[in-house]
Amino acid sequence: MRIGVLGTGTVGHAVATRLVELGHDVVMGSRDATNPKAIAWADSTGAHAAAGDFAAAATHGELVVNATAGTGSLAALAAAGDALAGKVLLDIANALDFSGGMPPSLAVANTDSLGEQIQRAHPRARVVKTLNTVTADVMVHPGLVAAEHSVFVAGDDAEAKATAAHLLEQFGWPRGSILDLGGIQAARGMEMYLPLWLSLRSALGTAVFNVRVVRA
Repeated sequence: MRIGVLGTGTVGHAVATRLVELGHDVVMGSRDATNPKAIAWADSTGAHAAAGDFAAAATHGELVVNATAGTGSLAALAAAGDALAGKVLLDIANALDFSGGMPPSLAVANTDSLGEQIQRAHPRARVVKTLNTVTADVMVHPGLVAAEHSVFVAGDDAEAKATAAHLLEQFGWPRGSILDLGGIQAARGMEMYLPLWLSLRSALGTAVFNVRVVRA
């Protein structure tokens, strides 16, 4: 599959690299087509990796991954423009506000979410919120957490969520661990989990962990 990954940070690098390993043809997008991090990644990753600006990555992708910093996601996706129309858009970002120092606060919460903002801004895209509740390494290598654990999807398009679930399975998530939370409004709870995630990371001394939903 042709996939555009928007973002050159830790999450974007991890996801783009894993996608290439799985045989996908990936363009890493950034604000500037000459971004040195994106170019270095493409040069070191192989024939199925390339770099471009946000619009080029979105145009390339049959599926697009938003791995930008959450507070900059709307601007990044606006730069992608009409290239997102009709495509599955995996939003794996969190809108964390570091302006007040650590720990960060949420830039959007309670009555809205980044996932919903993206869907409103791009009504012809098929937005699926997923993977934002785990660290980058666990996103693409869930086996790093030895016990069974859960990942979530939320979105208004059932076919788009099925596509997202298939990609998660390729990453190594067992189908039984993928929980569909319903429409894109469920992104609110997924994003508001982050303050607890940050506290858990501090308490455990590692980011390599996750939660498991246990049914009665």
